[in-house]
Amino acid sequence: MEQNSVEQKYNKWIVLLSILIPVAVAILFKVKLKDFGIEVAPLRFLPPIYATINGITAVLLIWAVVAIKKGNRILHENLMKTAIGCSLAFLVMYIAYHMTTDSTSYGGEGVLRYVYFFILLSHILLSIAVIPLVLITYVRALAERFDKHKKIAKITFPIWLYVAVTGVIVYLMIAPYYAS
Repeated sequence: MEQNSVEQKYNKWIVLLSILIPVAVAILFKVKLKDFGIEVAPLRFLPPIYATINGITAVLLIWAVVAIKKGNRILHENLMKTAIGCSLAFLVMYIAYHMTTDSTSYGGEGVLRYVYFFILLSHILLSIAVIPLVLITYVRALAERFDKHKKIAKITFPIWLYVAVTGVIVYLMIAPYYAS
């Protein structure tokens, strides 16, 4: 009964954050600090940093799966907490960048343009979908409901890994078009 109470305790937070984070990102993506009279230099140095964090997140996720398959639960837990921290750091930097800098248009042509927009769209949609998945997976581990944790982790892991890897790919594809 106590395990269910841990899950129930966090269910409202999971729903709230799963809605609030994408809505806040969408709103803050359009908000520029200069529109409020706050003059801040564009944070153009952030994209390679948050792309690197996405790459680190991908490595952490793979390492965490290897750790749990080898029976190292403590290492797995620490790697997953670090991956969540990296994702939060990415989110903060991503929002800060877009609140201080105009969006960059992709300048590629032909088939690459379609590839870029397919990857970008799937990345965005899955980054929204992965929020509740990560939170539910984490809460099930907190509740020590490892049977349920493992079931949802099998869904969460590939989606989160895809989001992390495509974040790097999107950056690499658009990087040549960033204003200096």
